[in-house]
Amino acid sequence: MTDNRLLPAALFAGILAVGMLGAGAFIGHGIVDARTGDRSVTVRGLSERYVRADLAVLPIRFTASGDVLSEVQARIDGDLAIVRQFLTAQGYAEDAVSLGRLEVADTQSREYAAQTGGPRFILAQTVIVRTNDVDRVQGTTRALNELVRQGVVLQDFNGPSYVFTGLNDVRPEMIAEATAAARSGAEQFTEDSGAALGPIRQATQGSFEILARDEVEMESSSPEKKIRVVTTVVYQLR
Repeated sequence: MTDNRLLPAALFAGILAVGMLGAGAFIGHGIVDARTGDRSVTVRGLSERYVRADLAVLPIRFTASGDVLSEVQARIDGDLAIVRQFLTAQGYAEDAVSLGRLEVADTQSREYAAQTGGPRFILAQTVIVRTNDVDRVQGTTRALNELVRQGVVLQDFNGPSYVFTGLNDVRPEMIAEATAAARSGAEQFTEDSGAALGPIRQATQGSFEILARDEVEMESSSPEKKIRVVTTVVYQLR
């Protein structure tokens, strides 16, 4: 009697164990599929090209000093006429030259109370050349010593700034190049790993960088520039 009762119980326990093993197999198979479906590769594509600046900005700042304001102002006006004449001789049109602000410092005012000696008034005037003729500005920069020979006191001269304004013109082609380079890298990876390349899951375009062509120069002072962009693409693997 007791043996008859044990047999169904043992049979039920065996069926339950087989069922649990089967369920475990299905769960394990599901995890493998999830990991397989989640496989991806992240690649980066680079595009670089060299360009020349198409805008130059040349500030020319000069000063005069003395104890009588009207006399100092007269010298600044005279130097301004010399600078304008110089720029005209360099071939600049009137609309390429603009007048910056006039700075006046009184060394006997409260701001400069700690200073002693030297002239009372210091005036500074800035003339700004803005042109697309980059080559002309380079030549003008080399000729500025002519102003010094005529008595113009140049101050804080850091040279012209060169700007490339055509980024929007090259942007589409460079993005396409960077994306193609990224895909090439992904295809090489899948070839080496034996996987199959799937569709793009995610793509991120990096910021465009404008750099000096030569690393020894500052970007703004170099007319020759290098543009670069890096695109990051995540591909699904099959």
